[in-house]
Amino acid sequence: MSGAISRRSFLAGLTAFEAVRRGRAALYAAAPGGGDREAARRLQAGARGARTRLVLLGTAGGPTPKVGRSAPAQAIVAGDRIYLVDCGDGVARQLALAGLPLRQLRAVFITHQHSDHNAGYGPLFLLGWTGGISAPVDTYGPPPLGRMTRLLLEAYDFDITLRMQDEGRPPLAPLIRTHEITAGGEIFADDRVRVTAALNHHPPIEHSFAYRVDAPDRSIVISGDTNYSKNVAALARGADILVHEVLYRPFWERPDAPQTPDIRRHIIASHTDAEDLGRLAAEAGVKTLVLTHFVPSEPTGAVPDEVWLAAARKHFRGEVLLGRDLMEV
Repeated sequence: MSGAISRRSFLAGLTAFEAVRRGRAALYAAAPGGGDREAARRLQAGARGARTRLVLLGTAGGPTPKVGRSAPAQAIVAGDRIYLVDCGDGVARQLALAGLPLRQLRAVFITHQHSDHNAGYGPLFLLGWTGGISAPVDTYGPPPLGRMTRLLLEAYDFDITLRMQDEGRPPLAPLIRTHEITAGGEIFADDRVRVTAALNHHPPIEHSFAYRVDAPDRSIVISGDTNYSKNVAALARGADILVHEVLYRPFWERPDAPQTPDIRRHIIASHTDAEDLGRLAAEAGVKTLVLTHFVPSEPTGAVPDEVWLAAARKHFRGEVLLGRDLMEV
């Protein structure tokens, strides 16, 4: 008798779980950029019941090494697949510290071709190749992603060729499939996630992107580097999480602010002030706002945590989190 009851309970639970999965897929199809029934079906089929994870691998802003924060990168983890947004210096090491195996890397999305966002791109694949990557990884980003990839493979040719001959490793080049993008729209979909790109505004760069990752259980938007952008607000409409770069303008407007006048001008013109970021998050109607790519990131404490939070919360009533390296949201 107890065995029969257990079996009925199991079947009832299985039915309930399937209903939840179907409901999530239906909600996804109705979300911004939704309506694609086939994509929703693939997402539903790929759901495994596990929560889609967001891991902040690096939260520093700017092209110099920082003591307290690593260079920009975010990992979105769906089951046994990793979708990486940006490849700041040391990203392979950050993945290891986060306990995320390189062999599970499925796709990489570069927001723009500034060195603090792409300096770890080549080493990621060189180290990932020896670390177990055996299936092709799709990489997306603005030009010159294809040429950059070819030149990096050329730069590493001695090591690659040596390891192929001495260790019997397969060629690395076929494991990297590059896709250059110059306009917004859906750029990637599999049975776990769908990724949509939107041009942001990071002068003087023409092709700079934000990405939205929609999974069956949550939606995550990564802003990339940008000043206040209506495109980013539209992309983030109704998202569960918006991970957005942030600037504290008063710090850079001080007479004794660091850097040259030209660099300070660039910083102020190409990044989003914390108060304006709160306005954008409110306009988009996101649930949680995660601050990252702090400008300034150093010296540590140059802008106290409570100042960042107060500025972002001035116009936004949702949850606000200060990003930290290896934080999971």
